[in-house]
Amino acid sequence: MASLGYACLLLTLALCGYGVVAALYGARAQLGAGAAASWVESARRAVYALALVLSVAMAVLEVAFLRNDFSFYTVASSSSRTTPEIYRAAAIWASQEGSLLLWSWLLALWSSLMLFLVRNRMREATPYAIAILLALAGFFDALMVFYANPFKALNPAPAEGAGLDPLLRFPTMMIHPPMLYSGYTLAMVPFAFGAGALIARRVDAQWIRMTRRFALASWMFLGFGILLGARWSFSELGWGGYWGWDPVENAALMPWLTGTAFIHSIMIQEKRGMLKVWNAALVLATGTLAIMGTFLVRSGVLDSIHAFGASTLGVPFVALIALLIGGSIYLVVSRRDLLHSEHRLDSLLSRESAFLANNVVLVGLCFVVFWGTYFPLISKTLNGQQASVGAPWFDRYTVPLALILVALTGIGPIIPWRRASAAALRRHLLGPLLLAALLLVVLLALGVRSHPAALTMFALGAFVLAVVVGEIARGTSARMAVTRESPPAALLALIGRSRRRYGGYLVHAGVALLLIGVAGSSSFQHQVEHDLSVGQSVRVGGDTVRYVRPTAALLNGPDHTGATLNLGAVLEVRSHGRRVSLLHPSEGFYSSDEPSQGSVGYLIGGQPVSHVAMDAGLTGDVWSAIEPNIHTPALQRVIEGANRIVPAGHLEEALVALTVLARDYLRNPPPAQFNLISEPLVEWIWLGGILALIGALIAIWPGPRPLRALARAGALVARRARSGESEPVGA
Repeated sequence: MASLGYACLLLTLALCGYGVVAALYGARAQLGAGAAASWVESARRAVYALALVLSVAMAVLEVAFLRNDFSFYTVASSSSRTTPEIYRAAAIWASQEGSLLLWSWLLALWSSLMLFLVRNRMREATPYAIAILLALAGFFDALMVFYANPFKALNPAPAEGAGLDPLLRFPTMMIHPPMLYSGYTLAMVPFAFGAGALIARRVDAQWIRMTRRFALASWMFLGFGILLGARWSFSELGWGGYWGWDPVENAALMPWLTGTAFIHSIMIQEKRGMLKVWNAALVLATGTLAIMGTFLVRSGVLDSIHAFGASTLGVPFVALIALLIGGSIYLVVSRRDLLHSEHRLDSLLSRESAFLANNVVLVGLCFVVFWGTYFPLISKTLNGQQASVGAPWFDRYTVPLALILVALTGIGPIIPWRRASAAALRRHLLGPLLLAALLLVVLLALGVRSHPAALTMFALGAFVLAVVVGEIARGTSARMAVTRESPPAALLALIGRSRRRYGGYLVHAGVALLLIGVAGSSSFQHQVEHDLSVGQSVRVGGDTVRYVRPTAALLNGPDHTGATLNLGAVLEVRSHGRRVSLLHPSEGFYSSDEPSQGSVGYLIGGQPVSHVAMDAGLTGDVWSAIEPNIHTPALQRVIEGANRIVPAGHLEEALVALTVLARDYLRNPPPAQFNLISEPLVEWIWLGGILALIGALIAIWPGPRPLRALARAGALVARRARSGESEPVGA
């Protein structure tokens, strides 16, 4: 099986090389006539073949993981028989090698979809786009062939694997990497067609119209991936946070920010023929930042809990990034005479101005994140010392920019194109502004005064929500007046007829909710770290938390992550004298690969992992994590005695000894350290993210006409395949 997978990788290199040559030859031979079009069509089919071959390779590796085939080095290093099957299925992207294969496979799938959709359009730019997409795929395939082969064989195969990192045994981590990689690879499609349009000197809005949904899908997948990663951090890492300005977190955020700017500014080019240079630069920057994000995870140049660690992939990635940056600058500068705007700003009070200001803020945010993320490398280059910046530095610059961004998010949807009258603006803005001011007055009256930035965010968030609700209400009311439909029917029909507009409104509302949650949870958090014995209590914010009793579970812990031993607690949360919830935090102990720890000690000698518990609500969460003390003299005597008595390899006897350990822990529980946090409004982050995701799906979803056209095209291709008839030359 390993040889089949490696043969697939070699075949992908051949397909990429052939496709690049065929596409460029067809482009040079003046696309559209005779043999030249046949070469381009052949290159297109090379992309389809690449997707098929990589699908086979993915299937081979996935089967190896599910079958515990430790003759694969990747399987042996990332999985084990004790890893629960549901996590074995996702362990393929927990390794360096498997994640590269996933990246290349997704790129081939999205490229195939795009080329199928544009097979009759953009004939001048498509050959260059095909060449760029295949060159990128070839780069990742070459990394797997020469540096990180996912099908590397072990002979003899070990009897057991190292196992999946316990930190990754969490539900959202099963889909977090595919979501992020989908966002990265989808960003390469607009990148390739934008570059292809510049090379072919076809810089009208056609390439934007054809790639807009891919850009929006990239934004959506990246945002969802970031949200899943934040949820994992909040629920698994045991520190109670969801964002730490980690380099890999930042690496995913940067293309999301420039992608957001691109999605907004392309509307100006479509409507007014403006910002062509800006759009070209944004789409190329987004694609380059997506590659840089992939580089940060794999190179090991910056420390991150999310990265794979040091590797040999840094030099190839640096070379690729330098090529992308240099090529992007050359294309924009050399085509600047073709990228002039067809119109100018008519007024500062216009949607064009609001979108432009929105883009400047987004790019400013991206620059701040970029500078802070790469500052260790910058400082080392300049003075030889690798300094770094922390969360306070990021907050100092990102908070004011985020406040401006939220304000513009509310203004943009209600300001008209070209020019707005003061009377119209006053009419649309008065209600939302009064609501925001009223909320601010109420909060100040309630004594919420200690965090001015958070109060401002609450007011601006309310302003955005009021704008969105007002716009949707006005549209629904107008439709009801014309059609006499019921409110729900009118609302659904309104959204169905203007998916892009109303999907965008929901995205804006979701982002406002999310940032309100960030402001509330980060500014008004109460955190306590305290040692508690059974029966003792501690105050956290407005709640009282009492340690009721200890818990212990062997092998089959409450989180089903494969921990050998789980030790935890039952906590009672009371508010105003009334019990509101019971929490069950625990810590999982996993086996290590150090036999020197003893026949019993090694079973719990691995890195322990917190399994947090929380009482979630719209007003706030009570979050808890426990660090049980198993290093007391009494418990250590049990472990040391068992190590002397139980021979190595006698697993059943070792588990009996751990049962004794768990029983003694329950009978005489030592004080445990608890990390307890009260976080107001943190659930609004997840609710806002889900609302933004729904809005993005609505905006992406094609209308009935495009769906019918796609179905007809698919049926036509199927009929021609059955009859043996080829597609029209140049299709």
